[in-house]
Amino acid sequence: MVAGKIIQFRRGRKTITERHFLIEIEGVADKEKASKFVGKSVVWKSPAGKEINGKIAATHGNKGVVRVIFEKGLPGQAITTKVEVK
Repeated sequence: MVAGKIIQFRRGRKTITERHFLIEIEGVADKEKASKFVGKSVVWKSPAGKEINGKIAATHGNKGVVRVIFEKGLPGQAITTKVEVK
């Protein structure tokens, strides 16, 4: 289990992809290390105890950020909160 932090939605200049989030994994600082996590599952736990699962789809950029596709229902307030990478 590795900890991570939700940074932002996956977005363009005028569009936001709602189920796609960018995640920064602790201890990962480059694209090569981040590519080892592709395909792993991610769990976000709400304050009420609900768990929403996701899967790492790809890397994003060269600084070790990954793109995660979550199940439907992850709120925008989840940005800057912690997740667990399994």
